[in-house]
Amino acid sequence: MASVVGLLEERELAARERVVVLRAEADRVLAQLAEAETGWREWVIARQRVGEVLSATPTAPREPALVETPDDVQGQGQGQGPAVAASVGGRVVPVRQPGADLQTLPEGYREIMQVVTGQVGADGGSATGCREIAVGLGLEPTPARVEAVRHRAKRLVARGWLAEPVAGRFTLPGGPGAGS
Repeated sequence: MASVVGLLEERELAARERVVVLRAEADRVLAQLAEAETGWREWVIARQRVGEVLSATPTAPREPALVETPDDVQGQGQGQGPAVAASVGGRVVPVRQPGADLQTLPEGYREIMQVVTGQVGADGGSATGCREIAVGLGLEPTPARVEAVRHRAKRLVARGWLAEPVAGRFTLPGGPGAGS
């Protein structure tokens, strides 16, 4: 015959094993709940951010124009004729056409063109680097600012406003109207 203490110990052991199993399951469910709540919060934030962006009114351009983060979009705009290029944040960098005026460029790009024209001369005799352009714009030549200048100068090369005869060195394109 089994002792009363032995029977109690068996039932205590079974109850403890059940508690361990239920705690493990509760921990698993709580972890899943925390993950689901995090995902839900992220979707709520995303919806709110999109709502803010869609309902926001256009703001004035930031100053100075060159200090902005470089544009990531390059290429031609669709359905807009050959003289219009990609637009990012309301800035359009047109493809250079014969007789084009610097006034068609957004301010930051126009400033780069003016600095390059001043540094290399109207004859386009020598090329200038991004660091020199940044200094010519009155910017501190930190890596971020120089990179922003490089990005915009490369865009001007792609649009025909500047030439890059040597990697990282920019000048006015050759041919008629190089100084315009």
